[in-house]
Amino acid sequence: MGPKGELVSQISIKSDGDVIIELFRDKPHHLPNICPDLIESVDLHSGQWGVVGSVVIWKYLLEGKKGVVSKDIIEATDEKKKSVTYNLMEGDLQEHYKTMKFTISVDTSEEDDVVTLIFEYEKNTEDVPVPYPVMDATVSVIKALERYQLQVPT
Repeated sequence: MGPKGELVSQISIKSDGDVIIELFRDKPHHLPNICPDLIESVDLHSGQWGVVGSVVIWKYLLEGKKGVVSKDIIEATDEKKKSVTYNLMEGDLQEHYKTMKFTISVDTSEEDDVVTLIFEYEKNTEDVPVPYPVMDATVSVIKALERYQLQVPT
């Protein structure tokens, strides 16, 4: 068993957090249209969009490398908490991480909405770096979604 860890980031946004959680939970296949320079494709492998147990295949840019693939299962959704959790099943991240779980949630109770990103991971070995690039890439997607919403009237 490798070392386990958790990365957490909170991003205050001026745009509609409900739209961001809807995109990640129910409509991730729209993300490549909004930020094609960050997410190349999102495909439904099995199940239904936004349904626990469904499998989603992500193809994205990570540290300048195109075509990074992650096959994830939707582990949990929570309408009240406005959250979705994906759990890594297969993909390029397994080169360094035995497990990787990603949760995104949105708090819309304040003036600005707050997006919380949580990555829970287990490294394959001690010398594997903390997955900061994965968090940075995800934060970039959130910022791109915010820019898109603020420019395009809904």
